[in-house]
Amino acid sequence: MPSSNHEINQYSCSLLTIKLSLPGCGSLKQKRSLLSPILARLHKEFNLSAAEIGLQDIWQSAWLGCTLLSTDPDYNARVLNKVVDFVETHFPEVQVEEFHIEIR
Repeated sequence: MPSSNHEINQYSCSLLTIKLSLPGCGSLKQKRSLLSPILARLHKEFNLSAAEIGLQDIWQSAWLGCTLLSTDPDYNARVLNKVVDFVETHFPEVQVEEFHIEIR
């Protein structure tokens, strides 16, 4: 492997998990049609990775995971808190039941 003289910066990898309630969903197809625009919008607005990570077979609940990588853990925490606020504000058809932020 070629050596490089470039310095490797310290980085922070942060994870946000959000449990959503999806009242009114009557099928997995309806659930996916509700979650898909949320995940796409989070990626676009915050430049992070977002996916459904749990409760995939439960119609009216979902766990979403969002990850963010940067050199500033404080920045990551601020952005991930804004993600929660964004979901609550822009997607009133879902309810945030709980969320957790993990900074590493």
